[in-house]
Amino acid sequence: MSLASTQSVAEIKARNKQLIDEVLKVYPEKTAKRRAKHLNVHEVGRSDCGVKSNLKSIPGVMTIRGCAYAGSKGVVWGPIKDMIHISHGPVGCGQYSWGSRRNYYVGTTGIDTFGTMQFTSDFQEKDIVFGGDKKLVKVIDEIQDLFPLSRGITIQSECPIGLIGDDIEAVSRAKSKEYGGKTIVPVRCEGFRGVSQSLGHHIANDAVRDWVFDKITPEAERRFESTPYDVAIIGDYNIGGDAWSSRILLEEMGLRVIAQWSGDGSLAELEATPKAKLNILHCYRSMNYISRHMEEKFGIPWCEYNFFGPSKIVESLRKIAAFFDDKIKEGAERVISKYQPLMDAVIAKYRPRLEGKSVMLFVGGLRPRHVIGAYEDLGMVVVGTGYEFGHNDDYQRTAQHYVKDGTLIYDDVTGYEFERFVEKIQPDLVGSGIKEKYVFQKMGVPFRQMHSWDYSGPYHGYDGFAIFARDMDMAINSPIWKKTRAPWKDAPRPTLMAAE
Repeated sequence: MSLASTQSVAEIKARNKQLIDEVLKVYPEKTAKRRAKHLNVHEVGRSDCGVKSNLKSIPGVMTIRGCAYAGSKGVVWGPIKDMIHISHGPVGCGQYSWGSRRNYYVGTTGIDTFGTMQFTSDFQEKDIVFGGDKKLVKVIDEIQDLFPLSRGITIQSECPIGLIGDDIEAVSRAKSKEYGGKTIVPVRCEGFRGVSQSLGHHIANDAVRDWVFDKITPEAERRFESTPYDVAIIGDYNIGGDAWSSRILLEEMGLRVIAQWSGDGSLAELEATPKAKLNILHCYRSMNYISRHMEEKFGIPWCEYNFFGPSKIVESLRKIAAFFDDKIKEGAERVISKYQPLMDAVIAKYRPRLEGKSVMLFVGGLRPRHVIGAYEDLGMVVVGTGYEFGHNDDYQRTAQHYVKDGTLIYDDVTGYEFERFVEKIQPDLVGSGIKEKYVFQKMGVPFRQMHSWDYSGPYHGYDGFAIFARDMDMAINSPIWKKTRAPWKDAPRPTLMAAE
């Protein structure tokens, strides 16, 4: 049982505010002033968590963010399975992004699907000096010869491309014309753009708008046969099979899923999306831009949904069904009734083992808020949460619908801050990314990798909740923790010297 479970809300608030003051003391005055804007204790009735977000990280502190290239290639475009995504620039970025997420897909790798393959233009010094356009042309020609069944190509530009001014748009237009109108998309996602991977999501969304939607032919539109119940899943990257687990429920309630963005997704599904009757949006941060565009241009409504944990699944199924007729509303209730006994059994098994356990979260995208309901379904309490690259509207959603009074909120938390928070609060579980995993496990703190489910999953949907509950129990109640101790249980940590 964590310390948080034995303290009143007033005591928790006072402790958290004092903890924020303590971590700020080690910084130079200017840095402390800037970081103070990103740390807060949530107050009931506050609509925005009271933190600043989407600002540049401070040089000299450890940030866990990625870059615009990571947001475009690693998140939005990379999982589109039947397109080849060129990392245009030095080999390092492409190598780092190779297979870094578990975007499951159906297909034959190297024939009609390419998600786990890596293509790079492998920039050298001479390419920086003389330009890389000719090399890019050669790469595209080789791809066309080697992989003729690929449906399209994207050019994911790395930092040097923007610095030297390569005209990837001109190359894309010329090669598309040469290959009979093949979709070739230039994406200006150089890593230095913006403050985090978040801008890469936006740039990728704009590329879909300009190079896919705006180039759909009337013939392609005529081939598509609509139904009144067509929906598109937006912002689900099929980590460990998440989108499949979600799709089961939508189809069981009577809807037809015509597209998945972008896990197990295809170019044809992107092109079909403007024909949907409703776009259902899971990862708001990465895909709200294109959802808003489709609402404005094509008149397609969109709604957010959350398929983490039975409480939020029920709420979301009814929310989605409200956009349709009684047939779909009845289908939603039928699905809820069908799976409720399964959920009752999962909760009966795991809640007694997890009741009252505390969790601290720090992830990107939607997870710092969306998974809170799943933990609460198991009787657990989230005592701290924050985003790597969240915007103000992410924190507004978090404050209004998810976190409780006194919750510690931290935006773009530094390595030092996060470690110190965990030492003082002593949660029963930390859920964060791969960069933090081994730090906290060495500290004796149970940990789950919440970017790609620690090689497990799915976590979405009813099937996913059973796996989620098992994994949280396995992490917290593993006997290994009886054989290791967090350092603060043996001796107090030395106080760091404040910066002069």
